[in-house]
Amino acid sequence: MTSSSEGDDIAIVTAMARGRAEALGELYNRYAPLMLPLAARITGTPAAAEDVVHDVFLEAWRHAADYDAARGSVRAWLLLRTRSRSLDLRKSAAVSRSVPIGDDGWLGEMGVAAEDVQSGPDQAKMRSALVGLPREQREVLLLGYFEGLSSSEIAGRIGIPVGTVKSRVAAALSALRQAFSSARQE
Repeated sequence: MTSSSEGDDIAIVTAMARGRAEALGELYNRYAPLMLPLAARITGTPAAAEDVVHDVFLEAWRHAADYDAARGSVRAWLLLRTRSRSLDLRKSAAVSRSVPIGDDGWLGEMGVAAEDVQSGPDQAKMRSALVGLPREQREVLLLGYFEGLSSSEIAGRIGIPVGTVKSRVAAALSALRQAFSSARQE
């Protein structure tokens, strides 16, 4: 079952696939405020984030006919592409891999789009769950997710054994799963 906003999103993507340029603008207005902070966090600069989001929307325009609602929501489709393109940019030779993760200020800015009511509760729950993790667990998740590092790269970066990285990731993911499963039961 899809919510009305998911149904609206699918209709917008379908219109894009039929060549309606105004549908692309509508999709941009809905999701750019979510995509820009994610891209900025991963790439490290607002300019690079804007380039990534621009490229993702061009890709969405070109591949709108390929969108399959059975594989996920339009929102997830766009955010996953944003993350992937941002990581690609970070890993390119032209971009440095040094983004400080020591501060937690970015957690308060994650998905700043307060006017996007449909995603507010999930984002607030995710922020709360991430802030609630022990620092060591949060650090390995951030390095793996936002910087795209492998377990061995994380181990080298923070100077701990690979097995410790894997156990911290497993514990963090378990805590996040529990936080979200308890929220669904409420």
